[in-house]
Amino acid sequence: MDKQENQRLLEVNNIEVVYNDIIQVLRGVSLNVRQGSIVALLGTNGAGKTTTLRAISGLLKPENGFIRDGYIKFAGQDITNVLGTRVVKLGAVMVPEGRRVFKHLTVDENIRVGSITRKDGSQKIKADHRLMYDHFPRLSKITNRLAGYCSGGEQQMIAIARALMAAPTMLMLDEPSLGLAPLLVKEIFDNVQTINREMGTTILVVEQNARIALEMSDYAYIMESGKIVLEGTSKALQDNPDVKEFYMGLTQGGGRKSFKEVKSYKRRKRWM
Repeated sequence: MDKQENQRLLEVNNIEVVYNDIIQVLRGVSLNVRQGSIVALLGTNGAGKTTTLRAISGLLKPENGFIRDGYIKFAGQDITNVLGTRVVKLGAVMVPEGRRVFKHLTVDENIRVGSITRKDGSQKIKADHRLMYDHFPRLSKITNRLAGYCSGGEQQMIAIARALMAAPTMLMLDEPSLGLAPLLVKEIFDNVQTINREMGTTILVVEQNARIALEMSDYAYIMESGKIVLEGTSKALQDNPDVKEFYMGLTQGGGRKSFKEVKSYKRRKRWM
């Protein structure tokens, strides 16, 4: 096994995902995530990004979906079509779109819930609990507030902190910037980078905000209609004229244009 293979934490190989035995959503998706990296998965609505995360997380079955072809390996273990509980035990934890905090529990209670499956000793759990407030100082001021009364940004921080309390090797984030003000988005992504750097947690993030996702990630994939159509280092994709036009809203002259002006058929004609 070469060095690159040894560093590969997640391997998604040519998977096809079908819902209700009829609707095919993913059409041969392949991607890799190296240990300790931040990888972004970009694309428009309906591209298949969330389905990819659900396939990795073992969350297809509740929605009558399954992987029909291909395989997924995490930390050397085949996790194709396994239940989500096993995936979590192996160290891959997902923060779903929409946060889904426990609204009738306090901020602190929500965070503590994340450690319920851990068996590595109370001292380590207590240390990680304190660390969450270091990473998210905004939450340290509202520990006793009911999560349902927190802002969208605060709820996103709660959801990430709760997931980190499970001590994951890889954290998956589904649209963490959705519905949040730009300053909060920057704060959350800064926090994610710090977590990656200081805790060594590998990050796989699904995002529509290509600009900020490419700024904070090491490598990125772009999806269209259930396929990976472009991949590369985040720096290379930032400089790619198609990515600038179709995902960052920039014209060739460097001006910015509305996403409403970006036509999906142009992408398909050039990439598919």
